[in-house]
Amino acid sequence: MVEAESTEEAENFANIELNKIAECATDNKIKLNERKYKVMLMTRRKRKEIAIYLNNRPIPQVQRLKYLGIIFDRKLTFKGHINYVRNKYTKLIFTLAKSAKLNWGLNHNALKTIHLGAILPLLLYGVPVWVKAITLNSYKDKILRVQRIINIKIAKAYRKTSNEALCVLTGLTPIAIKIEEIAKLYQLTKGSANKNSPVDNDIEVKHWQHPGDAITRMLRGHR
Repeated sequence: MVEAESTEEAENFANIELNKIAECATDNKIKLNERKYKVMLMTRRKRKEIAIYLNNRPIPQVQRLKYLGIIFDRKLTFKGHINYVRNKYTKLIFTLAKSAKLNWGLNHNALKTIHLGAILPLLLYGVPVWVKAITLNSYKDKILRVQRIINIKIAKAYRKTSNEALCVLTGLTPIAIKIEEIAKLYQLTKGSANKNSPVDNDIEVKHWQHPGDAITRMLRGHR
């Protein structure tokens, strides 16, 4: 990843670094497959073309790039990722629903266990990265609709039942709240090295509180 003030500067930095990588690969007798490489210009400005080369071969430019299971787009809207997760999540639910009919098949507890243990983690993967995307109602509604499908299957309820009632019946946290919860927990954990973080920090031994002081304060508080 290269950060620059202009497209031309980004091209220069990227090509210099890729040349170093190519030389290192050659020195260690490693062959790079240029066909598997993609490049994406991440900017909110007007769309531009960028010329990046590896082993003197141009790397194709794309508008979306999948990295570690998350789909990034050039404006970081994460629209493509939400659509991808929604479609994958929906297919899994309908596959599971084949064994969860109204009068036979998997019961309420089994469906809920499978959902919480196997399906929901797929939907929540990488939430701290794309959590801001659900601030848009159009993206949030897509996530709510897929949760509604599994809630109806678990509760074996009518399709007209409201989302709020379905969450009460199934005992599942509304997905929008769950996403924000995971993102906030990550931020608290990540910021544990920050002095202002509510999470306990590592303190040097010389700064440890003496046990006697703690007891004295406790006794004073009871007076």
